[in-house]
Amino acid sequence: MIFDLRGELEMDTVTGILYSMVDGNYKRLKSIVANMSQEEIDYKGPDRKCNSTAQLLKHLAYVDLTWVYRIKDEVMPLDLEEKYGPMLDENNQLPQLKGISLDVLLNDYDDVINMIKSLCCQLTDKQLNQLVDYENGNEATIKWGIWHIADHNRYHQAHITQLRKWFSQN
Repeated sequence: MIFDLRGELEMDTVTGILYSMVDGNYKRLKSIVANMSQEEIDYKGPDRKCNSTAQLLKHLAYVDLTWVYRIKDEVMPLDLEEKYGPMLDENNQLPQLKGISLDVLLNDYDDVINMIKSLCCQLTDKQLNQLVDYENGNEATIKWGIWHIADHNRYHQAHITQLRKWFSQN
C-alpha cells in the first residue's frame, strides 16, 4: 500500500491534497470503529461521564456539515439541521445518543463526506484563500476549514481509541 496526499483527478492540486487528508482520516476513523457492538458504541467510559463513540460520530458529522455550508456561504437546510444537530444540548454538552446503530451513524457521515468531496471538486485552489465566517466573530480561510475538518476528525479518533481500550478492559 502506498500512502500519499493525492486528491481526486477532478480537483485542483492543493484542494485535492486537503481533501485527501479529510478522506484519509475518515477512512482511518471507519477502521477504528469497525465491528463495534451497540453496547460499545454507546459506552461512555468507566465513570459514564465521557462522550460515547455514537456522540462523537454524530458530532463530527455535524461539524463537517457545518463547514460545508460555511464554505458554500449558505444556511444549512432545516431538514439537515434536524437530522445532524444540534451542536450542543441545553447543558452545553454533546447531545445524548443511545441505540443508534453504527451503520446508521456511518451512513449519515458518509453522506457528509460525499458533500465535502463534491464541494472540493468545485473549488479552485485560488478560492481556498477566501475568508468565511467562523466562530465568535472570527474568520477562517477555506483551506484552513478543510484542514480543520481533517484535524478535528483525527482529534476525536484518540477519544474513540481510548473508549475502545476502556471497554475492552471492562
